[in-house]
Amino acid sequence: MPITPLSPEDPAELGGYELLGRIGHGGMGQVYLGESPGGEPAAVKVIKPSVVDSETRQRFAQEVEILKTVGGARVAALLDADPEADPPWLATEYVEGLDLSKHVGSHGPLPALLTASLGATLAEALATVHKQKLLHRDLKPANVLLGPNGPKIIDFGLAVFAESSVSLTAPNTVVGTPSCMPPEQANGEKPLTPKVDVYALGAVLLFAVSGHLPYRADNIHVLFHQVVRPTIAPDLSGVPEELVPLLTAMLAHQAQDRPPLDEVVRQCRALIEAQGVKVAQARRRLTSYTAAPTHFLDELLAVPRPGRSSAASAEAVTVTVDTPPDRQQPVSTPPSQQPLVPPPAAPGRTSADPADTPAVPPRTAAPSPTARSKDRGATGRRSLRHSAQARITAQRLREAYAASTPF
Repeated sequence: MPITPLSPEDPAELGGYELLGRIGHGGMGQVYLGESPGGEPAAVKVIKPSVVDSETRQRFAQEVEILKTVGGARVAALLDADPEADPPWLATEYVEGLDLSKHVGSHGPLPALLTASLGATLAEALATVHKQKLLHRDLKPANVLLGPNGPKIIDFGLAVFAESSVSLTAPNTVVGTPSCMPPEQANGEKPLTPKVDVYALGAVLLFAVSGHLPYRADNIHVLFHQVVRPTIAPDLSGVPEELVPLLTAMLAHQAQDRPPLDEVVRQCRALIEAQGVKVAQARRRLTSYTAAPTHFLDELLAVPRPGRSSAASAEAVTVTVDTPPDRQQPVSTPPSQQPLVPPPAAPGRTSADPADTPAVPPRTAAPSPTARSKDRGATGRRSLRHSAQARITAQRLREAYAASTPF
């Protein structure tokens, strides 16, 4: 997940959050990495001034109201928002790590055991959302963040109340990601039911374990045709045998044929426990396997050493999670032939809890505090956010970025 410096046109602060860099963008707006006066990191979403009108502002306000009602340990929380501001903005919990799409793209599909753990975790999280009478409606690999404390679901901008036919979009308009969209949603049926999220979760788990989605086509019209035709089955190639029955059921064409989320949790748990692993242990393995090794905020706020040029400072804060050396080897075993439980640790290795041994070689360890302190000069720690040095550093970054970027 690259964090790039702010451009000269970017605001330095919004709603009390000091903006530190860019972490993403879309057709409607920009997402910044921000920090509250008390040091709390946040993902600050801002609507582009060029698209702000009364309708956009209303939809943004509805998104904020929905986010206020969404809760749960596996959902990125709303921190603050002001839909009436110019420009409108909202701040959500910042999750340090790759999304599932980027992780699989960089490191390959997850082992079957970890996919089952991911399924149990996300199904439980979605069940909590459904109890609040909400549907996600756009669950996809890019909306699952793999943080240091486990996966979290983001982007409820398309969420609707489960018991209502009222949506955030115009009548007869289909909104969502077609490759993860169930047939009834692609056909524009209203009202939608919780089974739309069951289907989308099945598509996410299929991608996690195989590296591809249920349907693939270069043309969006062909893709919609594949999704809505009951005679065209989803592509389950590369799925380990143990997971085929569950994913087949979750991706059923008819909503009533899909299992409820509590049944998804039960089946994922059964798959895990059948291999002699506890569910909590499998979740710890998942987090160990997917957690990002780089501390974005520490690197971003590091005070440049004396004598370094502003260009070097700008380069130092463009942080990217690279593929660790131990994860760059090609996978020699096809996903369909991978065992549900990864191979045990090498003989002679001791552990207080052998069942908690990571399923794969551990990632490269993060630098120790001592090592990081050497990179931060004599102080041994980063400066305060509102110190003079921090503001000088920010100004240097802006100048360096403006000098190298055409606007």
